[in-house]
Amino acid sequence: MDLLPDLPEYRTGLIIVGLARCIAMVIIWNDLACGDREAAAVLVALNSVFQMIAFGLLGWFYLDLLPGWLGLGDGERLSISMWEIALNVVIFLGVPLATGFLTRRFGERKMGREVYESRFLPRIGPWALYGLLFTIVILFALQGKTITSQPWDVVRIALPLLVYFAVMFFGAFALGKALGMAYDRTTTLAFTAAGNNVEPAIAVAIATFGVTSGQALSGVVGPLIEVPVLIGLVYVALAWRRKFTRA
Repeated sequence: MDLLPDLPEYRTGLIIVGLARCIAMVIIWNDLACGDREAAAVLVALNSVFQMIAFGLLGWFYLDLLPGWLGLGDGERLSISMWEIALNVVIFLGVPLATGFLTRRFGERKMGREVYESRFLPRIGPWALYGLLFTIVILFALQGKTITSQPWDVVRIALPLLVYFAVMFFGAFALGKALGMAYDRTTTLAFTAAGNNVEPAIAVAIATFGVTSGQALSGVVGPLIEVPVLIGLVYVALAWRRKFTRA
């Protein structure tokens, strides 16, 4: 965060992005890298529950309590409500999870699992991506002046994200290797550690600080950096897969 000493709003946005553990795209990265699907599903479920319980508490700790302990000035800390963050997370994460659970429960009962998975899910699945892309486009339209007039600020947001993704991925991969885990489990662990759930991060930033805030801009830059970086890490994981096989 030393890259943003004079931009606390961007730093706050990056903290929010970092607190949002990946629960969706990790499945895609995991499949592309031939990871363990069952382990990924378990980690996604655990991360979903953990975020709804702990996101508000962690946000309050890192944005309000910890800056006070470090003796930072009022400009460096936020008087932010833990319950305000928690409510946003429950709304923007809990509601979709409950909707997905109910949709599967009643959809399978009415149509049968085979029809539900082969016909219904492929039709509604892309709409989540469309919604995210629509949100990013709108946010970029609202933040366009800031992006074009201050491109260096965007670079300063992107650099900590690059360091974060690299440290989390390679650190988790090294840990899995050291523990003697198989390639598929190690890969799942690495992508789960490196990925972020940008949707609730953007939602929390907008709901708490406003759609044109610096915090919201950090949330938007997050997926634009994460997607190409993790695609590159998929190729890294696949290259290391051959070393696991030879070993």
